[in-house]
Amino acid sequence: MTGVSPTEVKPAAPRSGQLLQSGIILAAVSFLTSVGHYAFQIFMGRHLPRGEFGLMNSTLALVGLLGLPLLIGTYGVTHYIAHYRASGREAHLQGLLAGCRRFLLHLTMAVSVLAVIAVQPLSAFFHYHRPTLIIVALGCALTNVWSSFAAALCQGLAWFKRLALIGFLGMCLRFLFGWPATLSFPYAEAAVAASAVMVLANGVLLFWRKDLSFKGPAESPWNREFIGYLVVGAACVSGSYCFLNCDLLVAKRYFAEDQLGTYSAAERLAVALPTAVSPLLAVLFTNRSESRSGSPAAEQFKLLGLYALGLFAGLAGLLVLRGFLVKLIFGRPVPEAEAMVGRLGLTMVFIGFLQALGIWALASRWLRVSLLYGGLGLAYWTALLFLGRSPDQLLRVMPLAAATALGLLLIVWLTALRAAGARREA
Repeated sequence: MTGVSPTEVKPAAPRSGQLLQSGIILAAVSFLTSVGHYAFQIFMGRHLPRGEFGLMNSTLALVGLLGLPLLIGTYGVTHYIAHYRASGREAHLQGLLAGCRRFLLHLTMAVSVLAVIAVQPLSAFFHYHRPTLIIVALGCALTNVWSSFAAALCQGLAWFKRLALIGFLGMCLRFLFGWPATLSFPYAEAAVAASAVMVLANGVLLFWRKDLSFKGPAESPWNREFIGYLVVGAACVSGSYCFLNCDLLVAKRYFAEDQLGTYSAAERLAVALPTAVSPLLAVLFTNRSESRSGSPAAEQFKLLGLYALGLFAGLAGLLVLRGFLVKLIFGRPVPEAEAMVGRLGLTMVFIGFLQALGIWALASRWLRVSLLYGGLGLAYWTALLFLGRSPDQLLRVMPLAAATALGLLLIVWLTALRAAGARREA
């Protein structure tokens, strides 16, 4: 009979060799998932009017904004679980997992109430006027909020392969529902509802429910360390949202329907660059949380190298194939969208590196770097709101603002990295 005796300590974390293996497997499966989501965009672009296509994507950005507070909390939970997995204290980990699960449940309920309250004023500010779309957006936000309940525990337990499987199944469900729904009802509401159906993929966690049932009394995670981490988590998660999604909300506020649809197609193609390689950042985050003060960070820098390679290769492919990709979405050439892809793609490369530095700072709990990242994200959104009132203006501001933010963050990040190395040597 095999197993771990009561006095034996389980391995605290995956071996360094397994880190790259897990990251590459997760990235490969997630790449297939990204291809599936792009196929969904193709189908929606061909079967929805251009204005409805843009409205679909901008509404999904609003859905993300409504669920942002829960995402902040889940990052805090992920860090704590990863940190105590590394300690090898199994009994303490079990109580902490139970306490974090209780915290997530309460947070999920609070965010659900907040979403119900905030959806109307946010819809008015960004000029969402159809009551049916607002209702569907709220429903999608609530389902996404509740689906995040277990996802944070999965990432903290380093279940990267299982998370990849859930993401792939969710993509399949989205396509299978969205196809017939939009054929019968060619409006943004049906397409947004398809994104809500994705959360049913989390049902596969029932197969591992025993692993998520934590024995013993729950231990509250609330202490000074946890509160401090929630602060930096709030800064980093908010910054990432601003850099990746706020432009769609700005476009919804200022652009005409056809302009919104054209911009949305080009923007979704560009956002695929950091999205396709983002699973590597999930692995980096968990590993950095576990070992920031211990073993050398060679494996983490390898992950960053793979991430950078993916960004540059993706940008090159996007520039070469932009005409073909835009034609795939709309079923015909759209020169206006093709012309937008280059500047959007360059912007997303800058933002991809900003994300990587922000995730590193988040996992390392570098308070100043994390707060700077969040502040730069808010400044980026503010610049777009004030200066991006037309497609041409927005496309001029975005790469310049993103490059400026990257330069500032890189200087501070290198300074913090050097200081951390000096402290270890001392």
